[in-house]
Amino acid sequence: MTRSCILTRCVVPRARQTLCFLWHHRAASSAVVAAASAAETSAMTPAAGDLPAATPSPILPRSFHWLYQHCPAFPISGSKVRVIVDPREFYQELLDKAGAARERISISSLYLGTGKLEEKLVSVVGQRVAAVDGLKVHWLLDHTRGSRGHHSSRSMLRPLLAQYPHSCSVSLYHTPHLRGLLRRLIPQRWNETIGLQHMKLYVFDDSLLISGANLSNDYFTNRQDRYMVFEDCPALAAFYHNLIATVSRFCPQLATDDSTSMPAGTSVHPYLGDLEEYCGTMREAVLRLWRAECDRNPERLRHMESTGDTSASSSSSSLDTLVFPTLQMGPFGITNDGYVTKRFLSSAEEGSHIHLASGYFNLTEEYMKCVLGQSRASYSILMAHPEANGFLGARGFAGAIPAAYTQLAKLFFRRVTSGSQEHRISLHEYRRKGWTFHAKGLWYARPGHTWPALTMVGSPNFGWRSVQRDLETQVVVVTQNTALREALHRNTAASMTAALRLPMARSPPLGRYVPLWVRCVMPIIKAFF
Repeated sequence: MTRSCILTRCVVPRARQTLCFLWHHRAASSAVVAAASAAETSAMTPAAGDLPAATPSPILPRSFHWLYQHCPAFPISGSKVRVIVDPREFYQELLDKAGAARERISISSLYLGTGKLEEKLVSVVGQRVAAVDGLKVHWLLDHTRGSRGHHSSRSMLRPLLAQYPHSCSVSLYHTPHLRGLLRRLIPQRWNETIGLQHMKLYVFDDSLLISGANLSNDYFTNRQDRYMVFEDCPALAAFYHNLIATVSRFCPQLATDDSTSMPAGTSVHPYLGDLEEYCGTMREAVLRLWRAECDRNPERLRHMESTGDTSASSSSSSLDTLVFPTLQMGPFGITNDGYVTKRFLSSAEEGSHIHLASGYFNLTEEYMKCVLGQSRASYSILMAHPEANGFLGARGFAGAIPAAYTQLAKLFFRRVTSGSQEHRISLHEYRRKGWTFHAKGLWYARPGHTWPALTMVGSPNFGWRSVQRDLETQVVVVTQNTALREALHRNTAASMTAALRLPMARSPPLGRYVPLWVRCVMPIIKAFF
């Protein structure tokens, strides 16, 4: 068969089909992109001048003092922070925490799987509700992902709602940009490309487990992610509990008959009501919570100062660690995490080192400019090998997603080499037999140090959809605690044991084929990854 025949029969039809499909996505989400782009020029309110003066802590390097002006600050003891490495330990932590909860369980995740491990988790939660009078349980999941298939997150949780109607509730976030004709026509498997609830927060009483991992079998067994536990940190746990509750006020609530309805007192609707009214109302509610937490920064920092020594003490009472939550809600014009990430990458000191990981490596243009043109730090960037991509072997268009990420890696690689940045930027691929890679975040080591003093952990992948389409949150953890810094170092070392450094003398994916139709549609589809 001639090359022209191959193009006519194979490449052109697939490219046309994909482009037409995504064109509808772009039309539906143009408001998302516009809102995010407009807001990214400044930090999420409150602005620097709106906050009370706060006494900076010596824990935070002077070059990062701007964090006080844009994020809530929670001083804690580093001895209360635990880094989990293995997904099985993550699952056991969920079981243990759920089985010991006394007052509240607040869970935010993309979805809940339908396997045996997930059934056990739901069972443990139910048993605890039955045993502890007054325990409240709330789940915040994504509407599209949580409704996929006959047996879904919804069917997993309905028995819990039926048995404990006064103790358990389920909210299903629905992106406001999936509405009208698009909502009726778009295939179920692809409706989640428009926007998702992507925050991964697990609150048990006064403890928080933050991660990038969802609640399903793979994430409990052989899908590598990141997980950080904050034990007995009431202010931090309360903030995230309140964030989940605030978002849930604007989400359809699941009933035992599988129907959904908006909470009592909520007059707006994500896809049946006015788009601007819905987005504006939810945005203001979230910002109200955010401002209230930021206003408490001076008081919390004064308390930290009054405790005295913040050096690298091993004392469990030493407030030697600061936690700064960040928030990204592109559909609502809230771009705090994007601002913080860009400013952090740009202001990292010369001689410092940043280890950056993303299971779906697709840096936005703004992030690439920071890494390639503005940052003075050195970088080791860890991404998933195609064999460690969760979409490997998927049916239909989804099966081409690993090839799409290969193409994105190629394009980034070319920009590194064309700018002669090989001396400070190295690329690595995670490849472990039988495992997939979903970890994301970064670790920062100051000049002259090997152990990180700062890390960012949570749900964002540093990609286009994290910035523009989904609900995301992560925490910036800055510490002087020696044991915690060592744990962070071990965390990076463990991730690199399964990584292969890509040679910079030639194109890394030599011999790795990317179909022509994938290369053709990349300029459009990269905004949906």
